[in-house]
Amino acid sequence: TIKHALDNGAKAVILMSHLGRPNGAVNAKYSLKPVVPKLEELLGKPVTFAPDCVGPEVEAIVNKADNGAVILLENLRFHIEEEGSSKDKEGNKTKADKAKVEEFRKGLTALGDVYVNDAFGTAHRAHSSMVGVDLPQKAAGFLMKKELDYFAKALESP
Repeated sequence: TIKHALDNGAKAVILMSHLGRPNGAVNAKYSLKPVVPKLEELLGKPVTFAPDCVGPEVEAIVNKADNGAVILLENLRFHIEEEGSSKDKEGNKTKADKAKVEEFRKGLTALGDVYVNDAFGTAHRAHSSMVGVDLPQKAAGFLMKKELDYFAKALESP
């Protein structure tokens, strides 16, 4: 999906993802930064790592990207607003502030022109990155299509 976008003239590809369950807090153990070298190897081009997934610094990185740049955002789940809640060490649940969730979603929306979802495994979740990116053009990526095709076959011929 990434290569297809680049091969077909995307000004830039902005990658949003998550890793683990950091419960809405920054935790180096769950940083996506170690993914960059493998992505660069697979794509055959440099990948810029953004130290967060929303905010003025991230918007500046994204806004200056062109010529098919690839940018990997930091773990979405470092923000409670991604999943809508978090748990502390004792297991007590904290809900995200609705206004901050909206602000987070607007921050994600500001980073792109087209939204492509390639995450079949989380597509059913009401996370901000799944349901809150409000762009006029939305599509499923090739991995999503492949997963849906397999799922359809399983339903048709169990």
